[in-house]
Amino acid sequence: MPAPRPRLLLSAFLMNTPNHILGGHWRRPEAQQHRFNELSLWTGLARQLEDAKFDALFFADVAGLYGQYDGGWQHHVGKGLQVPANDPLVLVSALAGATEDIGLALTSSIIQAEPFQFARQLSTLDHLTDGRVGWNIVTSVLENAHRNFGAAELERHDERYAWAEEYAEAVYALWEGSWDDDAVLADKASGRYADPAKVRRINHRGERYSIDGPHLVEPSPQRTPFLFQAGSSPRGRAFAGRHAEATFIFAPSPSSAARSSALVREQAVAAGRQAEDVKVFAGLSFVVGSTEDEVRRKQESLEASLDLEYILAHIGGGLGVDLGGHDLDARLDDLGAGSVQTEGTQGHLETLRRLSPDGNPSLREIARARAFGQQIAGTPEQIADRLEQWQDAGIDGVNVMNQVLPDSYTDFIEGLLPELRRRGLAQTEYAPGTLREKVFGRGARLEPSHPAAAFRGRGADLDSPAVPAGLAATGPAAAAPEGVNA
Repeated sequence: MPAPRPRLLLSAFLMNTPNHILGGHWRRPEAQQHRFNELSLWTGLARQLEDAKFDALFFADVAGLYGQYDGGWQHHVGKGLQVPANDPLVLVSALAGATEDIGLALTSSIIQAEPFQFARQLSTLDHLTDGRVGWNIVTSVLENAHRNFGAAELERHDERYAWAEEYAEAVYALWEGSWDDDAVLADKASGRYADPAKVRRINHRGERYSIDGPHLVEPSPQRTPFLFQAGSSPRGRAFAGRHAEATFIFAPSPSSAARSSALVREQAVAAGRQAEDVKVFAGLSFVVGSTEDEVRRKQESLEASLDLEYILAHIGGGLGVDLGGHDLDARLDDLGAGSVQTEGTQGHLETLRRLSPDGNPSLREIARARAFGQQIAGTPEQIADRLEQWQDAGIDGVNVMNQVLPDSYTDFIEGLLPELRRRGLAQTEYAPGTLREKVFGRGARLEPSHPAAAFRGRGADLDSPAVPAGLAATGPAAAAPEGVNA
């Protein structure tokens, strides 16, 4: 008999907005994502996914509009292209009290919150969830997002990397280095809550931030939250190899996923970590039916409500290129978009070129590839067979994209999950402990090989104002996330 397969990690890919990745489906009669402002929609979905033993809810986010489409930004508002969009940190705070085991991961860009404040917020959430919080690290590829936080333009690609390294260094110092594990006494008899000798300032002095500290929150169950990242450029993969515990890829096939998985694991080893220290999630959507005829009917119905213009505006916004106002059969190079030196998602541009044998896909091919290239449709047995191929290609889990809330997840749970469990590909119970313990089956804290661990036990030198920030300059080659937001 073949050896049993490891289970697949399952994350629900969500956003607190009426339209996320697969635009247009909110118009369907059964769709409930128009209720995105209602807490009951999210608490109900969170409990449903927790009952199904999903590993995490993963909330994407943006901090601005997706550039221009057909000469302006009004298209995005009309289509609901991730606007309106609510703050996932606030939503996750509400879901903390509605769940007990499922991980709660949120996206927050380095541009939108000062490290000191963000570290405090995440530590608070980690306490309130008993260690179930994750952070998706992004740098923001949208020029409007950077302008919303005081910049004159989109920060250049390489500069965002240096910024992200300093940001990570600052929050690591707060989370890992400011309080010793045994600093808290909570001794009612003596009246001493904490030992000042075991609490220190971080005195971070960098190009962008000056932070004295100490961290205002005592050590939380994970200290540093579980770290996600979704970069696809060489620099983004280097950041994932150095910092991330899980990375998300959008690959059009198992062979493409195999290349991406191998590259990020090579970067982990180059950074002094183990290849298995980074879990790879593939973003996939599903159409599940009990028969092939049912699958075909569902596919045709979903395709009828899909909005290809929405998808093109989403893609172009991430690239910093206006893809609007053209015939869908126009080709990338004909628009001048294929040769642009984008400051946006550079890895995505490379992926788009591979959609066509000549490296020059049409807009229709681009939109349909986003909609259907990561879709697996079939009976439960057929989909499970296909997921085994993706697992053999090197993925550890699936970031399950939805067409319709909550029905996309209901179909997955009721139609596909029993077959995955029959094959040992999905868990039936949660492991105890924090999100990190559940995912890796080891301790609640980051491994010693992670760059954050360098701040542990730094003692007096961390508290000395004469010591400048320097992890990014002295550690392994620095790199930062490509910044895929959603």
